[in-house]
Formats: sequence, structure tokens, C-alpha cells
Amino acid sequence: MSQEPRTVMVTGASGYIAGWIIKYLLEAGHTVHGTVRNPDKASSVAHLHRMAEQAPGSLKLFKADLLDADSFDAPMKGCEVLMHTASPFVLDGFSDANEALVRPAVEGTRNVLNAANRCETLKRVVLTSSVAAVYSDGTDMKGKSAFTETDWNTGSSVDHNPYQYSKVAAEREAWKIHDGQSRWDLITINPGMVYGPSLTNASSSASIGTLLDMGRGKLKTGVPDLVYGAVDVRDVAQAHLLGAFNPDAEGRYLLVSESVSMLDIARLLRKQFGSQYPFPKMKVPKPVVWLFGPMMGPVTRKFISRNVGYPIRFDNSRSKVLGIQYRSVSDTLKDHFEQVLEDGLVRRRTA
Repeated sequence: MSQEPRTVMVTGASGYIAGWIIKYLLEAGHTVHGTVRNPDKASSVAHLHRMAEQAPGSLKLFKADLLDADSFDAPMKGCEVLMHTASPFVLDGFSDANEALVRPAVEGTRNVLNAANRCETLKRVVLTSSVAAVYSDGTDMKGKSAFTETDWNTGSSVDHNPYQYSKVAAEREAWKIHDGQSRWDLITINPGMVYGPSLTNASSSASIGTLLDMGRGKLKTGVPDLVYGAVDVRDVAQAHLLGAFNPDAEGRYLLVSESVSMLDIARLLRKQFGSQYPFPKMKVPKPVVWLFGPMMGPVTRKFISRNVGYPIRFDNSRSKVLGIQYRSVSDTLKDHFEQVLEDGLVRRRTA
């Protein structure tokens, strides 16, 4: 990987994945232009300034909004690389999925990449996409041994799996804009469910919800037979740097260390932290999940019927060729739950 210092723009700089990306960029001596909605909000950006003070690289934060088409020109000025990590992440609490998720994801990507087209120094874009752009439901595995980078999510819509739909719609928009020009190339990083420690204790990662529910006993009676592709946040961040600076990088990269079920996660946590925590020990039968699931959270019966009980697998060989050496999910979960305990989000218990 090139160690020559570059100027790199990172959108959504206060985010969970972006924090690690910026840490690694600063440690490697790069200049980072980070965009956030409010650069003066200390609770969101203090950890970024602390990292910059301790690293050879330099950091400059800019105010920008995904839906403000003109807000990305200033931070992109002089940048060779753009890492677009910013995207809306809300799974419930909205009445209009298109307004809450899809429009900001697609328009935000369009606004950022149109600014990239106006920036004459820009040579490469790394987009944080998701396995959600690769598949919609576990039933999509039918006839496959594993999902690969050639797969696309064609089963999601505004009405079914709207978050997944927002991710595939945004990635398709990115490729469309990329194909309309010839100055910069596009790499997409498509991680599974991202676990691992956050650089701020105000983590809003989706995965932390599962750990909190398990640690606090909300799921102690059992969990659905749901399988995820899991990956460490630090490996995802490293993939962005490899995608940015490896001259041979091209196209899409699936980022999954291994597939784990919710019960696997509980077993791994119990092995590390002991049985004094109320980690679940059994699967809830699918008919029970189908009956009661929609009352427990933002999940539909259509999602349950197409995902519970379906094993999914991913081929991560392409990312290994890029240079990723995956942490084990066991180590990732250990580090993440230890932070949950350190931050007091779950009360530490002794045997």
C-alpha cells in the first residue's frame, strides 16, 4: 500500500466505521477532510480531534449535509481520494421509508459524486456499501453455494426491506455516475453486520443493539434462527484504505469474516464472559417468531418467512486477495462486549 501522504475526504466523519478509517489515515500521515453535519458538536467530533493530535496526519472538519448539493465542493477541494461513508441508518420510527431512507441515500450519493465530478484532483472513490446491496433475503441463497460480488439485491423495495433497498439503490446510482465519466474510478466495500469497538461511547451501530439486548436479558428466552455475515469494524476500515491506495483494487469487495447465527453470537459471548450474563441458550421456533415477531420490533412477517431458518454464506476470497486478514468473530465480539461493559451500557457481573 502506498505510504505517500495524500489528501483524503471522508463523508460522515463522526460515524462508527468512519472513525476507524480516519484513525488509520491519520496514523499513516494523510491529510483528512472530514464532513459532519455540525463540526461544533463536541460529543460527535471530540474523539476525532484527539486522534489528530496524537497522529502524524492532519484533520480538517467541514459542515456538509447529504441533501445539500453544494456542501461538498469545499471539503473536496484538493483531494485525491474520496471515501463516502455517510448514509442514513434508521430501521424504525419512520412513516415514510422513501423519505427517511431511500431518497437521502440516493440523493446524497448523487450530490457527493457530482461534487467529485467537479473536483479535478480526484482520482478514486471508495463507497461504503453493504451486503444489503448484494442480497435481500435468505431465500436468495437458493441454488447458490455462497453470495459473491457478482450478486445484486433485486428483492428489496420501499415496502420490503427498505433499508436494504436504500443501500442497493445508492450503490447502483454510484456506478451509474461512475460510468458517465473517466477521471476517477470506483471501489465499493460491501460489509456484513459490523461488530467491534467504537472509538466513541456514543456508538449507534446496529450491531450494538443485539449485544445490549443479549447482555440485558431481553432475549434470554431465545432468539430467532437468523444468520448474518459478521465482520470487524477495524477490518472494514482497513479495507477502505486498501481500496483507496492499492493500485490493483477494482470493483466490489464483500467484507465478511464468517456467517454466524444469533445463537452462535450468544454462545461466543457466554464462552468469553461466562453464564452470569443472561445470554440466550435456545432458538425460538419459526412459527412463534412469525406470530409474535412483528409485535417485538421493526420486522414484518414477509421478512420472517424469507429469512428465519435460512443459512447464508459469503465468498470472501476477493477481499483476501485485496489484502484483508480477518479477525475472528469471537475476538471481535469479545472486544465489543467488553466496551459495552466499560461504558456501563450493561452492568458488569461477577461469577
